[in-house]
Amino acid sequence: MKIIYLAFWLTVTSCSAFAFDQESSKSWLERLSKSLQTLNFSTSFVVVKNNQAEPYHWYHGVGDHGTQYEILALLNGPRRDVLRKGDVVSYLEPEYAPYSIVSNRISSPIPTIFSGDVSKLEENYDLIFAGKSRILGRPAQMIRIVSKDHHRYGYWLWLDQETGLLLKLAIITRKGQLLEQIQFTHLDITKQPAESLQQLAKAKLPHVVDIPKNSVNINFPWRVTWLPAGFKLIKTDRHRITITKQPADFMLYSDGLVDFSIYVMPSNVKHRETEFVNDGATVVLNQVTNGNEVSIVGKIPAETSKMIADSVMFNQVSRP
Repeated sequence: MKIIYLAFWLTVTSCSAFAFDQESSKSWLERLSKSLQTLNFSTSFVVVKNNQAEPYHWYHGVGDHGTQYEILALLNGPRRDVLRKGDVVSYLEPEYAPYSIVSNRISSPIPTIFSGDVSKLEENYDLIFAGKSRILGRPAQMIRIVSKDHHRYGYWLWLDQETGLLLKLAIITRKGQLLEQIQFTHLDITKQPAESLQQLAKAKLPHVVDIPKNSVNINFPWRVTWLPAGFKLIKTDRHRITITKQPADFMLYSDGLVDFSIYVMPSNVKHRETEFVNDGATVVLNQVTNGNEVSIVGKIPAETSKMIADSVMFNQVSRP
């Protein structure tokens, strides 16, 4: 009887501890989200992958009326800046004339969900409260975001104990292999927005371009018959590939944390073996089947991208 009672007690204790870890992890991620929206900070970070490093500088601030301002600048190579003033985001890139779009998020190596509704993560990931560490000379709490299946990578976060801000992020395979990481190199929290953000508040941003609303209703002569659980269609489009200028059908899927894209276009060959290129955690897959080239791009395992590509089925109609 005592053995049965002990087994029951251990089971209850284990379940309670898991629930506590989930709640603690979620509260830390909610704190991260709030800090990314409400604090004035200046920070630098480096994206490390394939033995290469991309350095960025990131400013965030909140104005008198609650308007958020951001500047994200890539520090190596040709100058590339992303500016945000409220719900307008501007891009300054050497290849194009400056332009703006309507958005309340900037495109960045930091997943946008971390400044949004982090509760959406719980559908596809377990949130695990891990140990404490010291990052950038500051006490940090580690949170693991672990996929519930083998079709996604894990994300390990180290959050500043004082502010809840991100100090380090690592993308890890299920076997524990490090694929990519973001290491912050300095962090300043201030009472007022940085001078550059105050100048941004007064600046006139480039013209807002008229982009059609995201559509998921374009009828392509092909369809995807298998997806990992939790991924939803975000956008469909037809556009030209930047390098080749060739028209391609395009679909974007997301589970909230991870995005991947599917490109389909006619090919002048009937068949080509599958090709994989890995850039840190990002896989680029290309294969040609029955005269159609299918490409998958995203931070997903190569095996998963292959399953998605193989599931693309073509209708018995001619392409437009």
